[in-house]
Amino acid sequence: MFSHDRIWAAIDALAERNRLSPSGLARRAGLDPTSFNKSKRQGADGRQRWPSTESIAKVLDATGASIDEFLASTIRDAALPQGAFPPQAGTIPLLGFAQAGAGGFFDDGGFPAGQGWDVVEFPASPDRKAGVYALEVQGDSMMPLYRDGDVLIVEPGAQVRRGDRVVVKTREGEVMAKVLHRQTPRTIDLVSLNPEHPNRSFDIDEIDWIARIIWASQ
Repeated sequence: MFSHDRIWAAIDALAERNRLSPSGLARRAGLDPTSFNKSKRQGADGRQRWPSTESIAKVLDATGASIDEFLASTIRDAALPQGAFPPQAGTIPLLGFAQAGAGGFFDDGGFPAGQGWDVVEFPASPDRKAGVYALEVQGDSMMPLYRDGDVLIVEPGAQVRRGDRVVVKTREGEVMAKVLHRQTPRTIDLVSLNPEHPNRSFDIDEIDWIARIIWASQ
């Protein structure tokens, strides 16, 4: 079944396969460069905006991709959040979520550091592998989206936007996975993945680091 997120993820994947940004893909297809921008995917009233069939036809023609390849990618990439990369072999550091709040596992920027990390085989393209790491979900606080034993792939340093799934570490040592609802120069508002757990709001100076979840093995 098609969905708004899957169609846009397929366009993002098509751009990445051709080493283009979404704007570059639109430009190559003869469209307005802003056609595929993130801001164009929802209206000011919050309603979803879909790419037109004409736009999809133009990008397929411009890249030489077939409609079958495009439709297949809407299925293959269905579990990937926007911006995730196609699977390739590699290993990255792995840590249990319960351990992530302890000291010594991350540097000041939220990148893996210190001892005690395991490793896990996982897709990682060479240009994104540096700093990417995995957190293993423990418990049911992230259900129904993530279950005990699922592995979340996190990219510290990546730009985060409203609606992204993120991992946040507070200066008190609490680590949580949430959805970024809003971030201002002074505050950050997070929406819980599990409706039985409360949403959270913090002052920026309470946050140690925030990193985007780019993939989940489920």
